[in-house]
Amino acid sequence: MNPLNLTLGPLLYLWPTEKWRDFYYRIADEAPVDVVVLGETVCSKRLHFMEGEMAAVVDRLENAGKIVRFSTLALATLDRESKYQRTVAEEDTHLVEANDLSALQLLKGRPHSIGPFVNVYNGATARLLARNGARSICLPPEIPAASVMEITRSCPGPEFELFAFGRIPLAISARCAHARSKGKTKDNCQFVCQDDPDGLPVNTLSGQPFLALNGVQTVSHACQALLEGPAEMLSLGVSSLRLSPQNCDMALVARLFVDLSRGKIESDEAAACLRNVYPAAPLSNGFHYAVAGAEWVSRLKNSQGHTR
Repeated sequence: MNPLNLTLGPLLYLWPTEKWRDFYYRIADEAPVDVVVLGETVCSKRLHFMEGEMAAVVDRLENAGKIVRFSTLALATLDRESKYQRTVAEEDTHLVEANDLSALQLLKGRPHSIGPFVNVYNGATARLLARNGARSICLPPEIPAASVMEITRSCPGPEFELFAFGRIPLAISARCAHARSKGKTKDNCQFVCQDDPDGLPVNTLSGQPFLALNGVQTVSHACQALLEGPAEMLSLGVSSLRLSPQNCDMALVARLFVDLSRGKIESDEAAACLRNVYPAAPLSNGFHYAVAGAEWVSRLKNSQGHTR
């Protein structure tokens, strides 16, 4: 039995319907994940790409023994988006993951989970969410390990989860910079974000990779990879690791994390494998070690410094 569970977070990018369906079919058949979060989190205009296949995907995942949750939007600015939040919150057969404060009042008093878009930066916030009905909390990816430990120790009720793999969600806006960058407007975007299945790279003026645009969302250029051993993760008070889907072999990514959690491979070997599986972006774990988020810390040298 794995000492740490694995959660596959919602797909943050826009993929064609067939690719979206086939991705989750493969997750159902091959990926050793325990929980799969489905639904649109970034842009409500993308919903129709998945709606026709959602029931079949849910059936395939649940028949494979996966627990399915549904995600709310991370930002609701329009009436139709508020209606969507209410529709998701009314789901009574699956746990709902709140990714925006607008969903919390709708879910109050009912069991639900908290996604990484809700800013949980201290124990008091975690305790408030737990009183509201949160059964699990995925902490924001920018929180360092020391803060994770403080939060989990001060809030013993819910289960805690860490964002362990994927480009880091940094910001979300009512405007669509992705569409603007391609000469479109948000209302007439023609779904240009579909051309960039891992986000549109953004470079600095000196030509260095910096960020990536994903519709109305901004994500990191680097891919967060928390590859510490199970003992260290469990000592932080977390019981699950979140894998955020990228345009790569996520079933293999999940197997690597399982092997790491079982002690079959070491962190350095896992990092080398991940770089082969997902060569599109460098690995990073700086936030976990309270240094610049884009940095890669290979191991702790001592309490005063890091080896990079």
